[in-house]
Amino acid sequence: MAVSEEECSNAKSRPSSSAPPSSSSSSTASRGAHYLAKCVFRGSVVLQVVSGHIRSPSCSDVVFGKETSIELVVICEDGIVQSICEQPVFGTIKDLAIIPWNDKFHSRSPQGKDLLVVISDSGNLSFLSFCNEMHRFLPLTHVQLSKPGNLRHQLGRRLAVDSSGCFIATSAYEDQLALFSLSMCGGSDMIDERILYAPENEGNANVFRTIQRPSISGTIWSMCFISRESHQSSKEHNPVLAIILNRRRALLNELVLLGWNRGEHVIDVISQFVEAGPLALDVVEVPHSNGFAFMFRLGDALLMDLRDAQNPCCVCRTSLNFLPTALEEQTFAEETCKVNDVDDEGLFNVAACALLELGDYDHMCVDVGSGNVKSTNYVCSWSWETKNDKKPRMMICLDTGEFFLVEISFETDGPQVNLSDCLYKGLPCKALLWVECGYLAAFVEMGDGIMLKIESGMLSYTSSIQNVAPILDMSVVDYHDEKRDQMFACCGVAPEGSLRIIRSGLCIDRLLRTAPIYQGITGIWTVKMKADDLYHSFLVLSFVEETRVLSVGVNFTDVTDSVGFQPDVCTLACGLVCDGLLVQIHQSAVQLCLPTKVAHTEGIPLSSPVCTCWFPNNLSVSLGAVGHNFIVVSTSNPCFLYILGVRLVSAHHYEIFEMQCLRLLYEVSCITIPQKHYKQRKSSTNLVDDDCTAVLPVGINIGTTFVIGTHRPSVEILCFVPDKGLRVVARGTISLTSNMGTSLSGCIPQDVRLVLVDRFYALSGLRNGMLLRFEWPSPSTTPLELSHHGCLTSSSIANTATATFGPQICAVDLIDNRVDDIPISLQMIATRRIGITPVFLVPLGDSLDADMIALSDRPWLLQTARHSISYTSISFQPSTHATPVCSADCPKGILFVAENSLHLVEMVHSKRLNVQKFHLGGTPRKVLYHDDSRLLLVMRTELCNDTCISDICCVDPLSGSIVSSYKFEIGETGKAMELLRVGNEQVVVVGTSLSSGPAIMPSGEAESTKGRLIVFCLVHKQNSDSGSMTLCSKAGSSSQRTSPFPEIVCYATERLSSSSLCSSPDDASSDGSKLEEIEAWQLKTTYATTWPGMVLAISPYLDRYFLASSGNSFYVCGFPLDNLNKVRRLAQGRTRFMVTSLTAHSTRIAVGDCRDGVLFYSYHEDSKKLEQVYCDPSQRLVADCILMDVDTVGVSDRKGSISVLSCSDRHGQF
Repeated sequence: MAVSEEECSNAKSRPSSSAPPSSSSSSTASRGAHYLAKCVFRGSVVLQVVSGHIRSPSCSDVVFGKETSIELVVICEDGIVQSICEQPVFGTIKDLAIIPWNDKFHSRSPQGKDLLVVISDSGNLSFLSFCNEMHRFLPLTHVQLSKPGNLRHQLGRRLAVDSSGCFIATSAYEDQLALFSLSMCGGSDMIDERILYAPENEGNANVFRTIQRPSISGTIWSMCFISRESHQSSKEHNPVLAIILNRRRALLNELVLLGWNRGEHVIDVISQFVEAGPLALDVVEVPHSNGFAFMFRLGDALLMDLRDAQNPCCVCRTSLNFLPTALEEQTFAEETCKVNDVDDEGLFNVAACALLELGDYDHMCVDVGSGNVKSTNYVCSWSWETKNDKKPRMMICLDTGEFFLVEISFETDGPQVNLSDCLYKGLPCKALLWVECGYLAAFVEMGDGIMLKIESGMLSYTSSIQNVAPILDMSVVDYHDEKRDQMFACCGVAPEGSLRIIRSGLCIDRLLRTAPIYQGITGIWTVKMKADDLYHSFLVLSFVEETRVLSVGVNFTDVTDSVGFQPDVCTLACGLVCDGLLVQIHQSAVQLCLPTKVAHTEGIPLSSPVCTCWFPNNLSVSLGAVGHNFIVVSTSNPCFLYILGVRLVSAHHYEIFEMQCLRLLYEVSCITIPQKHYKQRKSSTNLVDDDCTAVLPVGINIGTTFVIGTHRPSVEILCFVPDKGLRVVARGTISLTSNMGTSLSGCIPQDVRLVLVDRFYALSGLRNGMLLRFEWPSPSTTPLELSHHGCLTSSSIANTATATFGPQICAVDLIDNRVDDIPISLQMIATRRIGITPVFLVPLGDSLDADMIALSDRPWLLQTARHSISYTSISFQPSTHATPVCSADCPKGILFVAENSLHLVEMVHSKRLNVQKFHLGGTPRKVLYHDDSRLLLVMRTELCNDTCISDICCVDPLSGSIVSSYKFEIGETGKAMELLRVGNEQVVVVGTSLSSGPAIMPSGEAESTKGRLIVFCLVHKQNSDSGSMTLCSKAGSSSQRTSPFPEIVCYATERLSSSSLCSSPDDASSDGSKLEEIEAWQLKTTYATTWPGMVLAISPYLDRYFLASSGNSFYVCGFPLDNLNKVRRLAQGRTRFMVTSLTAHSTRIAVGDCRDGVLFYSYHEDSKKLEQVYCDPSQRLVADCILMDVDTVGVSDRKGSISVLSCSDRHGQF
């Protein structure tokens, strides 16, 4: 196995099989088409997990084996899994293990790090070491074991490493195994000695130094090394290997002990142990025991004493069959192994097949019915506690999903095994890992992994580890040609079926993460000591009843007392009003503070800070903002707006005074004062000159302008001039309606910001999760003037104090404007719905052209220089607050508050995929996006429902809520679903099965079953009907047990993206839908009929027809005169075996036959007949196919292969 930077492959079209080999055919092949297969989303299922000191001797690292990639992660103190790096490999990983550091082998790893050894279907045994400089695994050497592939006689199926790190063993599925001793001299050759244990007619003398012919043969189910006595040196030690072997035609498995006589270069069978009873499955060494091992069997576990390898014996037997528990969780059911009568010389081996079925059972195969649930429990995964030499402890997971703790104590009368009560009930796990920080990582094949906290003798859920596999269906949606697609995927199986939304996101570099001790944060800000400072000086944290101020630097130190902020209040806003003057706004007062030199080197030379306060007249402050030389605060009930100034009284003594007070008709919901200092971004237009000049509307002067949001609801841009007072410059009224004409609620502005990039506009985040953009009217209606605002010099504090005004009361709107001062009406040019929670806007800089972070259900990056509203998902978990942090060590840092912790990160110039999870229950099979309603249509099966086992549900893609569903008949299962356009209507055509049995016979022919073809239309109704439609209140944003958080962040390095779900009536992507309106959309049946076979495939055809299969037949169907209440079958085609897929391109039809491969047809509309054009040159178990053009088809089969077939010679052959 070689480690690669990129994972891609190409295939070349081949000439026809009937063409003779010649130079012309070779040249034709060389000129054939090439197809590049690029990985969009790497496999996420964790099949192997190991831990060790990978990066350094002091680091506790974890490595995930993910089929075709390896990922290095660390487990944080709170149980969160943090990815370090992930890289693809050539081949599919079969097994991996850690080679622990051994001081006798210091030359091979001078840094004292553990090594990673991996086997894959590439046929190589690879030794990998992590390079901290390159931030990736690098291969030390590769040892060829066999040819690439998966033959059962080839080495490379299982891997075992001696606890001392001296020996390695690898085995095939049956008959063969090899042992290696590691070299002590280092260099590129890691192997000192090697020996193969193989049948007479097999083996490769060029690869292995010595070949020993065995006296046994059979399927190797499990293996492990048995520790040597501690007084023996590694040089004189002959390793002992224990294997679980299934001999041909044997009813029971054997425990076989093999010894490698290194002096004679032979492998001897030391002893064999077989006991009447259950079937043995695995053998596991007990660490630090020098000769003990567990043998797990169906129903029990045997502790074996193997210290005397010639006389193995059982010293303790533990039963695993318990009384039924009260937990009602249903686990995956596996099929019992089938015994087939074959001769000894046949290629098919029953035991090897049984082993394959045990480990690789396909739960999603449509041909297989429900398996029988076994009544005998067995251990499916286990993990030993690290660094416990005296009393080894092991956590086990049974096939029932129950977790138990096994503790071994070595008493004078012999070893004792203690089995705990059930500690946790979940899903059966494929792999377990007990990590050093007291957590247990548990992984399942068809659901998210989980992190469990081990405390007080119990296991408690901590966090989830994402696994999107298996993806059963997906729908890529491009909203209004914005080129910002996102993928909706059906993932997992019951009971962990979920809907995943996959979008591209910006990568972040996680620099610092605190412990989860910051509960109840209400606000977070960074403040400079002087306006011209390059770096922030203070970090202000506001809690429900507390405020803390930390200094920004290498270490965040608490300097609250030295700054002067009142610590026992909740801070509403804070900022720098003038150099050296900080302002804290809380509910009772506005406090002005002069920090001391203890807090900052530029502070005042006093022992304590100097503070002064301003108090409203028996009112409580609700909101506030701090600008350069002025402060704005508001109150509610009654609603007042105060403009405050600051003036110097004496040395180090200032006072806050009231410059203007206004009575408001509407309560203020947010206040923002843009920063005065501004550095113009390079513009793509000629509107901005080189002297830092930008186009500003009349009346706008940065330094005296601020913006508020009101409960009107509206966005108001105001300007305060000391000599003239306050005036409303512009107003944008917020009035949004859905496409049904109903008004939306929750349109109160939560945050609002002014932006100047080529043009001046305002962004506002609403409390219902929407984002709005307001712009100034066009120049034809509003005159514009150029304002040199970049280098404005404002009045000093003393001068500002001379321009004071008495309180004013305003009775109309915001202020008593004259006719010539009527505010400009802002135009709402775009809206987007980015979540369902209030939207907060956090600029990443002080300038008006700085990009912003929008916080809602998840963080987004708003790119202010783009037209309309442009945003990209950030690869980070949902956060409640964020602020930019600029320091000498981290000039572009961002501080997020998430899960009661502070996260210091930096955004990097690369993209990753973000994945959001909505738990739906059952197994989601099909997903479609309905444009008119902006809903997802999801077909589910395996529901735990008394009235149905399958349905179609309408899902809100923002919240994951199931807003309505159509339940199929009792015993009916949905199989296919497709959206079609009939005239001006969009309909859903669904195919079902009326039988619970398999769809296909073993011969490939269709079972004699029935199915239904149903046509739905999605209609908007104010009141729900009775009948099969039901409204659901299920939130669906979290798993019932193992996934309580809806958002999961993936750290795979590839790229899709997100887009809007809502916009204004003036925008091309207009919608404005909200949950209350979405709930009124319901499925209405317009046509239903019963067909003689399961309807497994449906496909649109020629914009006016559709294709549907039934058994081994398929039909061209249409709606006469666009009548949705009638479907007519226009033509019929028939294949030899079951039709599994249908696809069309232009007039060409491709039919996937479950055995005969792909067949090409053409439909003649005049004669209403189907004509077969091409046929597949070979038999193929077709799973799905898609037409790339009229003569080229891409085919996936049930063996995992993808083929591209083409017939460009027009002679009827592929």
